[in-house]
Amino acid sequence: MYQQLKNKENTLAVIGLGYVGLPIALAFARKIKVIGFDINAQRVDLMKNNIDPSKELESSAFEGTDIHFTADIEELRSANFYVVAVPTPIDKHRIPNLKPLLSASETVAKVIKKGDYVVFESTVYPGCTEEDCIPIIEKISGLKYIEDFKVGYSPERINPGDKERTIEKIVKVVSGCDLESLDDIAKTYELIIEAGVYKAATIKVAEAAKVIENTQRDLNIALMNELSIIFDKMNINTNDVLAAAGTKWNFLKFFPGLVGGHCIGVDPYYLTYKAQKLGYTPQVILSGRSINDNMAAHVATKTVQLLLKKNKDPKAANVLVMGVTFKENVSDIRNSKVVDVVSSLKDFSVNVDIVDPLADAEEVMHEYGLSLTSEIDKKYDAIIVAVAHDEYKKLDAEYFKNISTSSPIFVDLKSIYDHLDLSDFSMWGL
Repeated sequence: MYQQLKNKENTLAVIGLGYVGLPIALAFARKIKVIGFDINAQRVDLMKNNIDPSKELESSAFEGTDIHFTADIEELRSANFYVVAVPTPIDKHRIPNLKPLLSASETVAKVIKKGDYVVFESTVYPGCTEEDCIPIIEKISGLKYIEDFKVGYSPERINPGDKERTIEKIVKVVSGCDLESLDDIAKTYELIIEAGVYKAATIKVAEAAKVIENTQRDLNIALMNELSIIFDKMNINTNDVLAAAGTKWNFLKFFPGLVGGHCIGVDPYYLTYKAQKLGYTPQVILSGRSINDNMAAHVATKTVQLLLKKNKDPKAANVLVMGVTFKENVSDIRNSKVVDVVSSLKDFSVNVDIVDPLADAEEVMHEYGLSLTSEIDKKYDAIIVAVAHDEYKKLDAEYFKNISTSSPIFVDLKSIYDHLDLSDFSMWGL
């Protein structure tokens, strides 16, 4: 398979062209023939015009690539190596939503041929590929797993907004259903991964490795968030504590904050879901998730308390929230915990305005029913800087003074303004 792909005798198809799938498709398309498939025809039309709908890649990223974008499933029949990179979110009950993944498996099943390969990149719980996806492919295609088609799992490691650690520069974990497929899959990814690949022992091992990467990070941030709550009650600056503790060589440098997005705030629930299905209720992981999920309410409550301390009626107060994307320097608003801060403030009947230079106003309205403020034309009793966009880092103290009332409150959740003289404000942060 690898040699045929390299010689452009075979074609690789990427199914799902979001923030993960598109960079993978373009990276492969600089080396081999690629079909980029997405069910959203409007997104496909944008990509045909060298536009990344996720606003992560420049138009130059499309140049010099051998890729055909399509929303037509029939055009997938000419492919031989399928990479599935669709979202794996959770629902409102924090249960894994496998619908996009299972739908993608059905798509593959309708076009796969004897001798073809399928590699899943979507984050799942251990066992999902073999227990949930492969049976669908077998049933619909009539082909036999391993005997007729090979399957692998290679977890995505793309970091949105990171222009330095791009896909080519991050070690890629790969796995296969047998030694032959593992070798072919590893060689195929080595075409684009400069940092090299790591061959996992089994598909389940690769799935587990991915899901614990973000679970570990989630738990470390949860500890920092709990420490922040404790130190706040002691009137101690958490950043000062972390700076002091960080002088020891083996102290891990994590920081408190809102944990949203489609990775850290989601992936642990895939692992806990599977564990509970097996009769074990995780204690540490779910406790960490609880702490992180409640941080937005903590921020809102603290802001209201600060308003009251300044004799400001929360119901008459105007609060500006700066940033609504899930992290800095990206346009992605999925699972943004800033939205939860806004919701909690509104529960206190606070008037909230939201600004963000990167978020799409229509998307914010569609996803959350919230309006973005296009121009700041009022004075605010409190300002919450929730996302550390580079554009925000350029602002000075005078800017914030000009949009504030007397005795204003300043909540700097990302600690990006420690260097400014904001003595006129009542300052608070995590």
